[in-house]
Amino acid sequence: FWLLNLGFLACGFQLAFIATHLPAYLIDRGLGTQAGVAALATIALANVVGNYACGVLGGRYRQKHLLAWIYLVRALAIAVFVALPTTLAGVYVFAAVMGLLWLGTVPLTNGVLVRVFGVRYLGTLFGFVFIGHQLGSFLGVWLGGAMFEATGSYDAVWLGAIALGVAAAALHWPIDDRQVIRAAAHGAPA
Repeated sequence: FWLLNLGFLACGFQLAFIATHLPAYLIDRGLGTQAGVAALATIALANVVGNYACGVLGGRYRQKHLLAWIYLVRALAIAVFVALPTTLAGVYVFAAVMGLLWLGTVPLTNGVLVRVFGVRYLGTLFGFVFIGHQLGSFLGVWLGGAMFEATGSYDAVWLGAIALGVAAAALHWPIDDRQVIRAAAHGAPA
């Protein structure tokens, strides 16, 4: 449970940082304001496909492994994006890749929770996991702004997003996703 929570923190950090600061980053790199709008629109469009595909794949493969791969591919996509020269074509490719992986973590994380704990308390458990996501979101947005104000660059935050993606992948792989067997309450029907 706590590994899922920590992984979702990385998710929130990456997504909120990109959604908030990517347009400004692209302007700083010499692309116009339209590049940021187009990137966010591409992310949103690709997200529709990616979210559905992750849900389907989660029914066929172990969700924890798919989550690990999502975080690892996100980290790789970010690393390639910031390492290469910033071009409009590169922005579109990056946005499409990130969009395919954007909210695919949600059905997979819920799948792990259902697999381990069942559906009875899914809303509550996902709510607690989502707190980790929101903490990560806050940190991604706030650190993006704070680091840019302090250094005039987003480089440290991009590196942090990469590191968090690798850490989240490492955290998800060893998750024990076997169902928790609970003893029936005394006097309750089985």
